[in-house]
Amino acid sequence: MIPGHLRGWTIPMLCAAALACAPAPAVVPSTPGPVADPPPHLLLVTLDGLRWQEVFGGADSLVLRGRADSAELTRAWWRPTREARRAELLPFLWGEVARRGQLIGDREAGGGMRVTNGKYFSYPGYNELLTGRADGRVDSNDKIANPNVTVLEWLARRPGFAGRVVAASSWDAFPWIINTDRSGIPVEAGQDSVIARMAELLPRLWKETRFDLLTHRSALDRLWAGEPPRVLYVALGETDEWAHDGNYGRYLDAARRNDAMIRELYQAFAGHPAVRGNVALIVTVDHGRGDGPLWTDHGRDRPEAGWVWLAALGPGVAARGARTDVRDATLAQVAATAAAALGEDYTVVPAVAGPLPLR
Repeated sequence: MIPGHLRGWTIPMLCAAALACAPAPAVVPSTPGPVADPPPHLLLVTLDGLRWQEVFGGADSLVLRGRADSAELTRAWWRPTREARRAELLPFLWGEVARRGQLIGDREAGGGMRVTNGKYFSYPGYNELLTGRADGRVDSNDKIANPNVTVLEWLARRPGFAGRVVAASSWDAFPWIINTDRSGIPVEAGQDSVIARMAELLPRLWKETRFDLLTHRSALDRLWAGEPPRVLYVALGETDEWAHDGNYGRYLDAARRNDAMIRELYQAFAGHPAVRGNVALIVTVDHGRGDGPLWTDHGRDRPEAGWVWLAALGPGVAARGARTDVRDATLAQVAATAAAALGEDYTVVPAVAGPLPLR
């Protein structure tokens, strides 16, 4: 019998009331499946012609001495100790990379890293560091398609890397060095519409090299244009251009700005939600330069330009700071080192140098 206070209610109304008063079923939260760790990624950066002397010692007294702007540069860059000078010049490399990773190539402290191609200028240097071996056929800076397969091209053919190896460069020869026609690796060297438009609105100081800020902007764009690359290669060039101009103040300033660019690129890459910190950083150079007053020069007649350096940070890189126990490293080892940071063995390629001992 329906109670008096419910008389006149229809059956649907009674059912709705019953449902409203019934306890809600217990909600069993779904258990998310395990989130797969992201694969390793790599940020490879080169600073054209930046000497090991400045990397490990900051402003060089042998260069400052006798210059017309010596007093001004001394006030800006000189500090009482070698450690303080290099930290002033490269705060990210010495404040973060040296603290959590390592640097190789400090000749003054007993270390060393050398070029093996005997040329001591750019194209042969980039060929050596990107292919893992020197090649006597690479004998000029002419824009000739590289006959050698770089580690970037080799990686782009490996599973998981197709379409995810990209480059941005300040020097316009890199499409030939990486051989974009054969490798298919996109090399942004001033052809991108936004970057090219920016370049048109800036002064052009050098015929073949643009301002590094444009390359930096291009690299940042590539990090956030959809799926991040597995390998991002950034080739900066102002340090070499200012050195050839004999402008030591601008050379030091370019190195300091490059350091800030590397910091921003690394932090953006590591902070990408698809990367989640699983990124290695390798910073190196294509050649060195002369000593003292000859700091502006490099090439076959400057054997001291055959000394170079490398900095590394990330998974698989031990926190060892400035290494003095590595005395026989070579530029040719960069390629296999880059591949090893991605879990790949580049030494399956005949005649290439093995990776550097970074663990």
